[in-house]
Amino acid sequence: MDNQFETKRYQVIVIGGGQAGLATGYYLSKAGARFLILDASERIGDSWRSRWDSLRLFTPCKYCSLPGLAFPAPQYSFPTKDEMGDYLEQYASHFRLPVRSRVRVNALWREGIIYKVRSGTEIFEAEHVVVAMSNYQHPKIPSVAAELDERITQLHSSAYKNPSQLQPGSVLIVGAGNSGAEIAMELCQTHEVWLAGRDTGHIPFEITNRNVQRFVMPFLFRVIFYRLLTTNTIFGRKAKAKMISHGFPLIRQKPKQLLRAGIKRVPRLSGVEAGNPLLENGEIAEVKNVIWCTGFYPRFSWIDLSVFKNEEPLQERGVVINERGLYFVGLHFLFAVSSEMIQGVGRDAQYVVRVIRDRLKNKNKSADRATDPVAAAACPAAFPSSFPSFVMMIFIFIVSF
Repeated sequence: MDNQFETKRYQVIVIGGGQAGLATGYYLSKAGARFLILDASERIGDSWRSRWDSLRLFTPCKYCSLPGLAFPAPQYSFPTKDEMGDYLEQYASHFRLPVRSRVRVNALWREGIIYKVRSGTEIFEAEHVVVAMSNYQHPKIPSVAAELDERITQLHSSAYKNPSQLQPGSVLIVGAGNSGAEIAMELCQTHEVWLAGRDTGHIPFEITNRNVQRFVMPFLFRVIFYRLLTTNTIFGRKAKAKMISHGFPLIRQKPKQLLRAGIKRVPRLSGVEAGNPLLENGEIAEVKNVIWCTGFYPRFSWIDLSVFKNEEPLQERGVVINERGLYFVGLHFLFAVSSEMIQGVGRDAQYVVRVIRDRLKNKNKSADRATDPVAAAACPAAFPSSFPSFVMMIFIFIVSF
């Protein structure tokens, strides 16, 4: 088959040119590896630019930097999605990272000890492959969407840009997590909005408050998200189970704010009746528009390797257990709450690259995770039990889900 394709060989191929892929590229460059980053977008940062127009990050610029380059904005401001996209593009240019844009990967498999990555008529070969993509790849839309009246405008949150896409009249937003709440607050200025879904909980402080930014957020990001809520701690494993099943609590919006804005909070969607959405309480939502804020599928079906269980890769800190030479970075709670965040993805990338570096140095020896220097450097031990106030803070955070 390879005779039909143009084949190129590297030490490492990184699939995905978002924040996870660029952070991985930064550390690969420092390690002196010969690598290439493949990205399907037209431009670096387009995964951010393609989101809805008014989107702002939940984290201040102080916590929006990748390794080696500070985010170019006031530290307590909240960047827009376009500013984040431009920062990623600047990051790749600043460190001269080898990114190939407009390259959509169609397949990944292994022949012997060499991994093969196919995109169109090209095949890229490498001893090591890093899948640097998030879980959020393919829109998840309930099957009942096909039963709705064709006169109802339907959009998934990934396709929503601004209110001009909708018909005049009421809007049902299905999914009451952060995306649903943010879009609801925007649309309530021009439409009657119904927000359907269970209560996800909320963070009990205002992220725009300067005192919160100065005193609470450093503790939240540097201690709780980064050090304590990891897969190495009982608190982290408990939080991961809750986040996978229930999602993240509301960050910017609060239930009281939604009610004050005139947003009608309703139960979950249970089906369709006469072409209209039917809620669990038996109420029929006669609306003109539906926005599905119902999440995404991982969509890793192009990986032709037995490395998944329940759609999750069998990995430890991004290093796949049963496929030597395959790695993941950027997944939801890969190692910690911070794993998919801008300020946390660099640590996971650094760990993976150190494993790759050691394996490249000595191909005949298996990497020993227990003695890997990054294990101690990047994975601090859980805090001792002599910090009751600290533990209480974590408990409050966990139960807030």
